[in-house]
Amino acid sequence: MKKIRVLVADDHPVFRDGLIANLSAKSDIEVVGQAVDGIEALSLAQQTRPDVILLDLKMPGQDGLTTIPLLRESVPDANILVLTSYAANEDIVRAVKVGALGYLLKDTTGEQLLTAIHEVARGNAPFQPSVARTLVQEVSQPSGGSPTGIKFTKREMDTIRLIGCGKSNKEIALELCVDERTVAKNVSRVLRKTNLENRVQIALFAVREGFVDPRRMGSESPPLL
Repeated sequence: MKKIRVLVADDHPVFRDGLIANLSAKSDIEVVGQAVDGIEALSLAQQTRPDVILLDLKMPGQDGLTTIPLLRESVPDANILVLTSYAANEDIVRAVKVGALGYLLKDTTGEQLLTAIHEVARGNAPFQPSVARTLVQEVSQPSGGSPTGIKFTKREMDTIRLIGCGKSNKEIALELCVDERTVAKNVSRVLRKTNLENRVQIALFAVREGFVDPRRMGSESPPLL
């Protein structure tokens, strides 16, 4: 069984040590490094090439929000899961816009965190319900059409709609009667056409452009978007 390689970046030693101890006890997770700020996280990520980076937002030296786009550029295969105490609307929205794939608060349960790590490793986007509601509120007014005049195939439009409803690639494949590789290709084409970073940004795009009712965003597969 292939282990999920995780890098932890958090400046609070007690929380970080406890988190690492819990993760290290899991047979399918390997903690490959720990960092106290964004600068160290970036350096360790380049050295260790993790699958998932658990990143706090508020850290001395270089904070998480500054670090996310740098990580996306230098280690694009690593997916970023924000794990923080901060739930300010602007922090949530900015983290997603610059490339975070998931966003959890530190009051999440251990089981929810483990589930989120597995989902992020698969390329899915886990959010706590309160965080998801904030994102929905930020994009709840459709623009009335794609501002760039992007042309999508029917399969691409179906994929956008289903991502907006919280479906994983496996669930989309079952609903559209195609294999997961086809879904992955459609997701890649949508990302390329829209110049978006990841599936959570596709979900926000789906709401903003009217592909899906904002009340359904993430509702079918909580806490995923």
